[in-house]
This record gives sequence, structure tokens and C-alpha cells, in this order.
Amino acid sequence: MAPSERHVPVMPDRVLALLAPAIQVPGAVLVDATLGLGGHAEAALERFPELRLIGIDRDTSALELTRARLAPFGSRATLVHAVYDELHEVLGSLGFTTVQGILFDLGVSSMQLDETQRGFAYSVDAPLDMRMDQSSGLTAADVLNTYETGALVRVLRDYGEEKFATRIASRIVRERKVAPFTTSGRLVELIRDSIPAATRRTGGNPAKRTFQALRIEVNAELAVLERAIPAALDSIAVGGRIVVMAYQSLEDRIVKRALAEGARVRAPHGLPVVPDSMKPWLRLITRGAEQPTAGELAENPRSASVRVRAAERLAVAA
Repeated sequence: MAPSERHVPVMPDRVLALLAPAIQVPGAVLVDATLGLGGHAEAALERFPELRLIGIDRDTSALELTRARLAPFGSRATLVHAVYDELHEVLGSLGFTTVQGILFDLGVSSMQLDETQRGFAYSVDAPLDMRMDQSSGLTAADVLNTYETGALVRVLRDYGEEKFATRIASRIVRERKVAPFTTSGRLVELIRDSIPAATRRTGGNPAKRTFQALRIEVNAELAVLERAIPAALDSIAVGGRIVVMAYQSLEDRIVKRALAEGARVRAPHGLPVVPDSMKPWLRLITRGAEQPTAGELAENPRSASVRVRAAERLAVAA
């Protein structure tokens, strides 16, 4: 199946509208820091014929598919295998210090969810991998089979906000002595059995939080994001814009905090004249986090949890 058929980008019209004032100028460069199957990238290149795109992704399978999708745009699209916290290095290697637009579409991609052998989905029995870059790093099975109980509790509680983290972690450690965990089906069953029946009847699949936690741990997603957002803000030219799409509260909190800090007046309250060095160097474009419309939800149910934030660079940070 072609990437355009496999992947419907989330809120593409709104995302491009937020970026447009910065990337519609001749010679503008947009970094899609989480390229995936290239839905947003393709839409941007089609809508802005003078735009140059730099697409970054850690998933080599996604890059291979998207390279073919964006081939008609020729040299206007440059794709790079990297993690998005390596943004400075990527731009430097291509001869750029600043760009006009940066887009982050965080979380797991449609392709990763749909390819059952990747192990991201809890609805099918598959190998416990969950690596976004399958060429390196720990798998989810490695985490389950080697982490001590306390470390597993921390992962499930901090990254999955799982109330029953201690129960689940203790049972994992006990069961792995019988046989190592290799597939998701056994883990889903263990989670279901570890959670009280009354809790299982609400809130969807009880494995959701554990799978989210494992995926974040395996890919170091929050640590990467903590480094990537400041690097991105530093790489935006004055007048440039950043758009971030987050799908869970832990990601959104990091983004919200970073953007709010740049939009803050740093002068003492009541100072009659605010020095330039203490003025905000970012302007928040969205009021809070924007959510999908009813029409967007009907067209793309996977957009249900998205929260979109955007900001414009006003000046060089002091």
C-alpha cells in the first residue's frame, strides 16, 4: 500500500495555516522533525511551491517509503536518518543555522501501529520490540526481562501514569522467572489479570498505559523531547514558526512549559520600561492547545487525542 493510502495526516489544513506566514516566503525552509510517512511534508510542498523541506526520522522503514512519496519534488526535499534532538547537527551538516518553520508530530506513527511485527499495538500478539529505530537500542522485551522491580514501577508510573504499576511490575518479575517475555499477547493477559475487575470495565484496554510507558522508555521519548524543543526554538529564524502536535499529557507538558518560558516577560513586575533583553522572544499563536474539530475526528479518528501548540519567534533570545 502506498504511504498516501496508509497514512492520513492529522489536522493538515490547520497545521499548514499555522506555519503559512513563515514558510510561504520565497526560499523558506521547513523542518519536519518527525517525518513519518510524509503526509504533512507532501501537503506543505504541494501548497508552497518555493518551499524547501528537510525531513528527519529515526525510522529507516518510514524513510524508505517516504523517499519514494516525495521523489516528485526532487531536490526540494532532503530526508535525513536521525533523531529529532539532533536537529542542530542535521541543519549544520546541510549548511543551515536557522530555518523558517519546524513541525513536530510526536508519538507513534500510523505505520508503526499498523505493522504488527513492530509490537506497538496491544490489540494483536506480536514480538515485543517497540523501537522506532530498529537498527539499535533496547527492545520492550529487554526492558521487561532485565529491569528490576523498582525500575519497572518507575517506568509504568512515570511514563504510563499507571495506578497499578507496582502490581503489574511485581507480576512481570515473577512471571519472567518462568519464561522470558517475548510477545505482546502474554503481557496484555498479565496486565488484565493484575488490574481489579471494576477498573477493567472502564477506560478502554487496560494495557494501553503500560504499552505507552514501555514505548517511551524504549525510545527515550521524553528525554529526547526535552532536548529537542530548545534546539528547535534556537533554530527558528526571527519571524519563523514552530508547531508541535502532542498526543499525551507528558509530551504536551514539556512543550507548553518551553513555549510559555519564551513568551514570558522577565522584567520585575511594575518596571515602567521593559528592557529588550527582558521582553518575550516568542509569541504564542494558539490559545492553549488546539484540538481537532468534529469534521477532523470523523475523517481521522486517530486525531482524537492530539493537542496542537504553535509559536512565532519575535527576537533572538537574550
